[in-house]
Amino acid sequence: MSRWLNFVLGVLVIGLCVACSRPEEPPASNAATPQAKTAPKVPADKQSRVETAVVSSSSENPVITLAGKVAYGEDRYSRISSPLQGRVVEVRAKLGDRVKAGDVLMVIDSPDITSAYSEFVKEASDLEFATRAYELAKDLFETKALPLKDLKLAENDLVKARAEFRRAKERLLSLKVPAGELNKPLAEQRITSRFEMKSSLMGTVVERTVTPGQSVGGDPSQVLFTVADLDKLQVIADVYERDLDLVKVGQVAKVTVEAYPGVGFPAAIAAIGDVVDPNTRTIKVRAWVTNEAHKLKPEMFARIHIQVGESNSFLTIPKEAVLEIDGKQFVYVVEAEGRYVKREVKTATASADQLRVVEGLTPGERIVTKGAVLIKGQESKG
Repeated sequence: MSRWLNFVLGVLVIGLCVACSRPEEPPASNAATPQAKTAPKVPADKQSRVETAVVSSSSENPVITLAGKVAYGEDRYSRISSPLQGRVVEVRAKLGDRVKAGDVLMVIDSPDITSAYSEFVKEASDLEFATRAYELAKDLFETKALPLKDLKLAENDLVKARAEFRRAKERLLSLKVPAGELNKPLAEQRITSRFEMKSSLMGTVVERTVTPGQSVGGDPSQVLFTVADLDKLQVIADVYERDLDLVKVGQVAKVTVEAYPGVGFPAAIAAIGDVVDPNTRTIKVRAWVTNEAHKLKPEMFARIHIQVGESNSFLTIPKEAVLEIDGKQFVYVVEAEGRYVKREVKTATASADQLRVVEGLTPGERIVTKGAVLIKGQESKG
């Protein structure tokens, strides 16, 4: 009997050891496996407020619009200051006057001219004396009546006299004394202390800061007149990097300003900058614009509408389809009936009510064009 009992006890011990060596299995659970977040579903009663459309290339002639301002042409305006000191005795040009290149704007009485001309006359006399002395010394040397040393002294005096005469003449020329007048014999020269300041180009007097009796100095920063050609101005605008490939020199454009709604001024792209502004990430674009009626004024805010051309067709979507959240742009793409997926996109202006798709969509996809705000509200509710 004891043998049988020992056998049973041994079997039980072995069974217990085997059970202890098995790993614990997790208890069965009835919880559902987590699923990916589905796009929001719009209730059936609100579906009529949602409109969709298929993304496709623009059927219209593409146009991009750049913001900028009107400015003078770079070589079509001149800021004029007095090259010498003096007192203004006469002002002949008024604001708004049309002037030609060479027209007298004002007359200055300058002691600088008087002093410089006196020096010029003195140096002319010294040069004449030195020339005669050298000719005499040369004749005497040839007849062996004068040593070589004295001839060299006379020659050296002549060289100095010529240099001083040239310096005095250059001084008068810097004071705008006509070269033709200085080339005449001294007895025929008619040079006074009066200086006539003239316009350097043809245009309109758009700025005047001088009055008769005023003292002026030879300071280049003291602008007395600004003359500009207003018949042709330029508009300086900013183009973003993403649109740079659409802009070319010579493209036809149209300029509009708020002062004349519905009026377009013919223009053409003249230059595209080579430097990107690190703050705005834009490049400067310059366009010449015709302004014969003088309606456009420098410093006016303006827009350049550039005809891109059919060869540069691109995807366009309505502005209403795009939502901006935290500085990013989004659209809702149709996933199924009543279900939509929010997708980030990058766009650029194409027209007044259309945006050009730069990134995020492909042709043939259907997006929400109206009711995006409604879907966003539904999405926030979960």
